[in-house]
Amino acid sequence: MSVRVYLPATSGLLAVLREQGRLPGPVRAHAVTGALREGWPEADEESLEYAATMAAAAASAALRGEDDKPRRYVVAVDLPEVAPLAEEDPTLVEAGTEVVLERVASILADTEDDADEDDDLAWFATQELPYLG
Repeated sequence: MSVRVYLPATSGLLAVLREQGRLPGPVRAHAVTGALREGWPEADEESLEYAATMAAAAASAALRGEDDKPRRYVVAVDLPEVAPLAEEDPTLVEAGTEVVLERVASILADTEDDADEDDDLAWFATQELPYLG
């Protein structure tokens, strides 16, 4: 069984994933965790996943370097195992494994530079990776 995680990324990290087919581990990502479910018991699965996605989007913006495009990127990936981290963000997890392209389900990204942090992200298939970043 795998766990869907939402990995914050930048245009530079997407370039590494595109060129090498992998990102080295360990990685910190966001996921629907027991702590998130416990803290928001009335939420449905879609709302929980959205919360994890938007936490990753916020982290993506914070990771952005000078050479990165001013867009938020989130890589949705299925990993074999993750460990929740005891921090303020109940969605935060760590995976000790690398992220390989074959496990990536999709990529979520802003479609315009400097998008508002409350804007939703667009969905892209992995085949569209060469056109992102």
